[in-house]
Amino acid sequence: MKSYEGAMYPHNSAFDKISYEEADLADLLQLVAENRDKCAFARLFDHFAPRVKGFLRRNGTAEAQLDDVVQEVMIKVWRYAERFDPKKGKLTTWIFTITRNVRIDLLRKENRPEPDANDPMLVPTPPVKSDDAVYANQAAMRVADALDDLPKEQADILRLSFFEGKSHGEIAEHIGLPLGTVKSRIRLAFDRLRNSLTELEL
Repeated sequence: MKSYEGAMYPHNSAFDKISYEEADLADLLQLVAENRDKCAFARLFDHFAPRVKGFLRRNGTAEAQLDDVVQEVMIKVWRYAERFDPKKGKLTTWIFTITRNVRIDLLRKENRPEPDANDPMLVPTPPVKSDDAVYANQAAMRVADALDDLPKEQADILRLSFFEGKSHGEIAEHIGLPLGTVKSRIRLAFDRLRNSLTELEL
């Protein structure tokens, strides 16, 4: 076993100074993909690790993080070897795409603030009391009844506006009415709903 600045991998000194062609590199990765061939992976590591490290250094990765990022890249090469398709591009391009993605993930983690334990969004919603649930269901049914009591043309416009999220202009175009008529019907519908719900003490 030989160490590449923190990463352990099998090593054969006979391959120390071999310069690989792209096709040779793809063949080595295929051995990794098909047979989990550690020797083939060691040769890939020996070839790509220094190049990946140089790329990361040139792109501003902190020196203290370089070895960890290189190791993460090569772990992904080992883990996802079967996903490489030589018909879609070169192995070198594929590995440096992985490198860029790992670096982007690292930057995102560094820029992401730690969650605030007191953030209301992180506080679990308290369970709804049974009385509150009954009241909410009754209120929902009364609102539905009040909608049903509206004239059809007003109810239809409200549903388009609030349940389908359409703007007043989109509603006017959808039903073929002037924009002013749409706004007037929405105002009348609200007035009727307000009166109905006030009578129901909602």
